[in-house]
Amino acid sequence: MSDEKDAATEAAPKKKKGKGKLIMILGAVTVLGGGAGGAYALGYIGGGSHAKSADEEAGYKMVPKSEQKRGGGGEGKEGEGGGGGKAPPPGQGGDKYASNYYPLDKEFTSNLQDSVHYVQVGIAVSTPYDDTVIENLKTNEIAVRSAILMALGDATEDEVFSSQGKDKLAKRLTAAINATLKQKEGFGGISNVYFTSFVVQ
Repeated sequence: MSDEKDAATEAAPKKKKGKGKLIMILGAVTVLGGGAGGAYALGYIGGGSHAKSADEEAGYKMVPKSEQKRGGGGEGKEGEGGGGGKAPPPGQGGDKYASNYYPLDKEFTSNLQDSVHYVQVGIAVSTPYDDTVIENLKTNEIAVRSAILMALGDATEDEVFSSQGKDKLAKRLTAAINATLKQKEGFGGISNVYFTSFVVQ
């Protein structure tokens, strides 16, 4: 009977020692692997699979740079983005995600704030997301156009006569478009506004 007790007593510390080693190993890997990143890499956090972002869960997919729609002089078939050729070799730096561009139809004309001048601009937008964001923009184009005109009406002469002012105006237009899309669709997704024409009279 005493032999059985001794065997049980010897086995108990061994089990405890094994758990201690496992915890020490996991702790070391976590510290060496960068905290939660190391534990995530081992699959202990998040189930070992890629966790989707809220945007992906909602159906908005960011497009990798390798899938960028290419323009160019080739004779591509309809629906191939007009690229007609291979994508150029990857360079150093640049954006991680593709830019999906869309020019808005018709130019926008608005009086400037506290001025006798008015501004007329052509606008294009870009998004790193798939065509869903552009479809949302097309669907809500009337509301988006109204938001753009309201933001242009707040522009001053100082803004439209300097490059820094134009940059500030482009950011304000981006925010106005995203606010409208968020209100209508629950998601903005526009990263930049570009001026395709800019006239002050």
